[in-house]
Amino acid sequence: MPDGRTMAREVLNSADAAAVLPYDPEARKVILIRQFRAPVMHVERRQGFLEAVAGLLDEDEPEACARREAMEEAGLRIRTLERVGTAWSAPGITTERLHLFLAPYSAADRVGEGGGLADEHEEIEVLEIGIDELTRLMAEGAIADMKTLVLIQALQLRHPELFGK
Repeated sequence: MPDGRTMAREVLNSADAAAVLPYDPEARKVILIRQFRAPVMHVERRQGFLEAVAGLLDEDEPEACARREAMEEAGLRIRTLERVGTAWSAPGITTERLHLFLAPYSAADRVGEGGGLADEHEEIEVLEIGIDELTRLMAEGAIADMKTLVLIQALQLRHPELFGK
């Protein structure tokens, strides 16, 4: 500790990750994914969990990871990334930091099926959600993933014209 005392703590040593919230400014939609998360099932018995596209860096730069994960999980080609920042995902337990991005897209950028990698048992459902529906889901507490909430808030702050129409 800073004062010289010692203590025992368990730390999950994890690689950094990137998360991206794709948004279509013309259609006023975002892409989220729904997938099974064992801890959520364990605590809430919820089988599907809504969240932004994300994945471990796997020795890539954060931007490359965000683009790779957007293609793998959502079938989406990302051209432009808007950096939101880097944040610790759970500093009390893990070394993981999240590199957060927003990414504009259009219908022409939806070039694949997405769904994740079968050998990683991802079984991802890709959802294109209107901004009004997104706002409703947030108000109802249906989006409970911290990185996703931060990215939606960043979208609201940076692109307020998409909201409240």
